[in-house]
Amino acid sequence: MDTIAIKAENFNHFFGQFQTLKNINLEVQRNEILGIIGPSGSGKSTFLRSLNRLNDLVPCSRVEGLLTIDGRNIYASGTSITELRRKLGIVFATPVPLPRSIYENIIFGPKMAGVKDKVTLDKLVRKSLEDTAIWEEVKDRLSTSALKLSGGQQQRLCIARILALKPDFILLDEPCSGLDPISTMKIEESLRMLKKDYTIIIVTNNTKQAARVADRTAFFLNGEMIEIGQTEKIFTVPKDQRTDDYISGRFG
Repeated sequence: MDTIAIKAENFNHFFGQFQTLKNINLEVQRNEILGIIGPSGSGKSTFLRSLNRLNDLVPCSRVEGLLTIDGRNIYASGTSITELRRKLGIVFATPVPLPRSIYENIIFGPKMAGVKDKVTLDKLVRKSLEDTAIWEEVKDRLSTSALKLSGGQQQRLCIARILALKPDFILLDEPCSGLDPISTMKIEESLRMLKKDYTIIIVTNNTKQAARVADRTAFFLNGEMIEIGQTEKIFTVPKDQRTDDYISGRFG
């Protein structure tokens, strides 16, 4: 199997006349955690949303160039958006659990996809919650409302809800921005365990988080990818002065 899971070649994105991404060229390796850092407005989230075509929901959105997943151009005519979004699960900064029980949150997607067998659903619930390190915290209250969970627990539940759909990729857009350090640590520990089965991209304004969890890191600025490389090198000997200035806090 090709080790390259995602590839962008001269990829550009526009909202009307405003260009948000400029000639992005990068490859995401299978089963790695890629961190994307950069100041607000640098194009990080736009790139993430380009991957499962959420930007399409904005009428004036358009793209140029090539963006492939598993070798397939995801903007080619005939692409199944539903299948693409199942393949690439996305988690946003603010957790949005369904106003249902913890159990129902996990099985909602699989049931919509046609899974009806209770034994199968029970196993999916347990595995998804175990994989996000929240099973022990909630196993005795699966029938209680997910809205009663703490913010950190709700975010791990949202990740578990995606895992229940058996995606190939996990996209995370500032997943810990509103969380306390302990909740953040638990999510980061989960990501390290999950990468053996998934390819993960995490967009974060927290450079220390990227340094802790990402195998490689890309630095975006004003819609451009300035550089990409092994995280240790990006944070110690970046090739571009702008990367060094951002990481050291001189701007951003």
